[in-house]
Parts: sequence; structure tokens; C-alpha cells
Amino acid sequence: MAASNLTNIEAPRQKDLDKCVHCGLCLNSCPTYRELGVEMDSPRGRIYQMVQVAEGKAEISEDYIEHMDLCLACRGCESACPSGVNYGRLIEAARAHIETNVKRPWDIETLRNFVFGTLLPSRFLLSLAGRGLHLFQASGLQKLVRSSGILKRFGNLEQIEMLSPPAEAPFFFSSIGKVFPAEGEKRHKVAFMAGCIANVSFARLNEATVRVLQKNGCEVHIPKEQNCCGALHVHAGRKDDARELAKNNIDATIDGGFDAIITNAAGCGSTLKEYDELLEHDDAYRDKSLAFKAKMKDVNEFLASIELRAPSKPLNMTVTYQDSCHLCHGQKIRVQPRKLLGAIPGVTLKEMALSDMCCGSAGIYNVVHNDIAMSLLSKKMQSVNATGAECIVTANPGCMIQLQAGAKIHGTGQPVLHVVEVLDRAYRS
Repeated sequence: MAASNLTNIEAPRQKDLDKCVHCGLCLNSCPTYRELGVEMDSPRGRIYQMVQVAEGKAEISEDYIEHMDLCLACRGCESACPSGVNYGRLIEAARAHIETNVKRPWDIETLRNFVFGTLLPSRFLLSLAGRGLHLFQASGLQKLVRSSGILKRFGNLEQIEMLSPPAEAPFFFSSIGKVFPAEGEKRHKVAFMAGCIANVSFARLNEATVRVLQKNGCEVHIPKEQNCCGALHVHAGRKDDARELAKNNIDATIDGGFDAIITNAAGCGSTLKEYDELLEHDDAYRDKSLAFKAKMKDVNEFLASIELRAPSKPLNMTVTYQDSCHLCHGQKIRVQPRKLLGAIPGVTLKEMALSDMCCGSAGIYNVVHNDIAMSLLSKKMQSVNATGAECIVTANPGCMIQLQAGAKIHGTGQPVLHVVEVLDRAYRS
């Protein structure tokens, strides 16, 4: 595609590109550069390519698309950058720029339109798909397929199938629209963003989150009109879809008089906290998005900021904590999850090496680029196993799926829990 014919409305902004001084301090923090050793698959290299396209010196070629697509968008480079380059904004803009200028093959485009435009925003279709998945798993058919070895005949399909999330019936959809009262004195009124796929595959995590918030004096509202946050859409370059979802979530919560709006998914949280960037040119939603952002909190962030009700009975377990990329790099939240774990009697935290290096999940990256994702996972599990911890703790559903597969393949079958699930166990023990 000729550079002169590009539509540039979603392109990386020049002021963001100009922040990069090409020092290379980001290279060692980049998972794809560590894996591939290719300059064009480093943050510096990708920014260089973005500049070439922006200046009309290069086209949006297949190579350019591949290098942008191979990025995990983990934002580890942001933590390492001395110049404050907002790489997350750049890679999302580059992908949106590609999306508005490249016509994909009809079958891929049809699939993307269905997943992003139809499936994820629809509670009915997600519930229907969840029922099918639950039947496949509960009937023993999944176990039969796995034991038959038939998946080995189809490339890396066996490894990809291991990453299929569980369908946790009953689904959390039935809780949407409800209000859960605080235990004891009501100290806070909060809204909980339940997500999309999480309502099917992490229903028990969502329930644990509500219980922990209740235990800490929160009246928990599950806004009826909420929907998918749009994080997967943004990462895929489909910003217009994400904008519509953002407007809907803002409308669902903005007039509720909430002290905080809570999410338990680090990946979702980064996008929810950046609605102001998505809607900065929307006169009707610019101020609303800023008000929404001001109240948006990760559950770890919120619980660590209030007077936490300490569990009374010890759990007596050793854990290691995996920093979810979009929590530590995107939202700069590192201390709070560790503070919460430290507040639980009997829990011993053993830090792993490179805890903030991406585990390879990255939304649907572990499916689309399974080979790189599984290589990253094997290295992550080396760090996990070296701690000797009996349980892996993290703060993002996507990381949980990836680490559960890692525990089966490279570990000792260690359970993988969210921070709030550990807290919930402590309160219920």
C-alpha cells in the first residue's frame, strides 16, 4: 500500500514518536527482543518503523504489519524508558492505523468482525458459547480428545487447546444488575466491572471479588448496562468498536454516585483507565471520560488504599507473585498486591526473578503466536519453580490461564490464584 494513500486519523502522533531518543535502554525489557534478537522486534525498532511510515518513507507492508503484530504490548519498555515514551499508546495507534488502511482476507476479516463486533459485546452469545464449552468439558469429551492424541496431528493445536479457559457454571451474568450489601458498617459504595469472558471463565473469581469487597465495608453494585471494556478491541486496532463500548460503560456508571469503580483484571484496567485517550476528541464524552478515569481502580489498588479488615486465621501457605504486565507497567501498581498478601496471616511471599517479565499471555497473543508465548512461559516457570512456592499468585485472568498451563507443563501442578482469591480464602477459613 502506497504511503501517500494512507488514512492517518488513527496514526501514532508525532509528539509521541519524538519522545524516543533511540537509546536502547528498552531492549532488555522487551520479551520479543529477548526471544528473537531482532532490532525491528524491539520497542526502538518498532518506533523507527512507525516514524518511517509517518514520514512517507515506508509503506504499511506485510513486514511492518508482522513486526507490529509480534509485539505483546506488555509495556515493559515503559518502565525502563528514561524519556517517558508512552509506547502502549504508540503500538495501539500503529495497529489502529493498520486496521484503517489494510484490507484483510475475507475469512480473517469475517472472523474478526464476529469476535470483536458480535461475540464479545453480547451477553447472550457469550453465555451460549459458555454453555457449549461447559458441556464439552463436563461431559468428559475434552478429556477424551486430549488423551486421544489427535490434536498432535494439527501443528501446535494441542498446546493452544491447553490454554482454553474453563467454563465455570453458574456464570456470573446472573449477578449483573444486582447490589450486594456491605458486611457490617457501610464504608464505601463501589461499582464492579465484571468483564465479558470473565463472566463465563472466571465466575468464581468475580464472586470472590464481591465477597472481599463486602467484607471490607463495600456496598457492591454490578451495573446492569455495563459491557466488555474494549481492551481486546484496542489491542487489535479496532478503536471505533472500543469507543462505543467505552461510552456505554461510562453511561452505565457515571451517575451512580460511586466512590470507586473496580476491576479485578489488570488488562481491562489499563484500558478502562485510558478511556480519556480513546474519547479525547469526543465533545460529549471528554469530561465524562476524565470523571470515569478518576474513579477507576484495580481491586488491589483500592483494597490497599482503605483500612483493610485483616483476616483472623492463618492460611499457612508459601506463594510467589507474578506481576501482571498491565498492572505493573501499564498502571504502575507493584506494591499494593504484595501489601495485601503481607496482610494475610500465615502467607509467606517468596519473590521470583524477573517477576515483571511477560508470561506470554497478552490477551490472545498466546493463541496467535503460540510458539513465542510458550517459550516465554517456560522461562517464567523456571523463575516460579526456583522459589519452591506451593502456589502462584497474580492479578489478571489472562495471566492465570497462561500460568495454569505452565504449572501443568513445566511445574508441579501448582494452583494459580488471584490476589483476591487468596484474601477470600483467608476470610472464609
